Amino acid sequence: MTAVHVVYAHPSPSSFTREVLDAFVSGLPSYTVSDLYASGFSPVMTAAEYAGAVPPDVRAEQELLDAADTWAFVYPVWWADCPAILKGWFDRVLTVGWAYKPMRLNVATRALVLCTAGHPTETLESSGVLPAMRTVMLTDRIGPRAHTASFHVLAGPDKATHLETAAALGRSLATRPG
Repeated sequence: MTAVHVVYAHPSPSSFTREVLDAFVSGLPSYTVSDLYASGFSPVMTAAEYAGAVPPDVRAEQELLDAADTWAFVYPVWWADCPAILKGWFDRVLTVGWAYKPMRLNVATRALVLCTAGHPTETLESSGVLPAMRTVMLTDRIGPRAHTASFHVLAGPDKATHLETAAALGRSLATRPG
């Protein structure tokens, strides 16, 4: 079994993105979730943090990542990217000396991105938005911090299929050896 930590970013508890999160974790025997909006996570890096201070909320997030061998990021696509709160989470949590220069974090075995989008995948692909989102998330933000990473866009109106996809991804983690 795999230890999974999910970073979730959507402000509405009744959103489709929340349904995706619930479907994803439904087959996992244990997991942790950082619900960034519900917890009031501040996405704004302070001058002290920029200078190297690591505040308790950031240290707590780093500890959750270090304790998991699989990371998942669940969020909606807004303006061709993740919500600002998640971008700020990356800015604040992937600190110098922990996530890079040098990298001391426990490298994840696997990272998954599950994002919801109103536009069909074909539209996102042909416009260049999907390749750009995939590159930013998998290459820059996750990069060498996970041995493997996958990007799943649940786009367009077929919500039932998207929920089954999310549930199947979660179930696949529950049956993988740690």
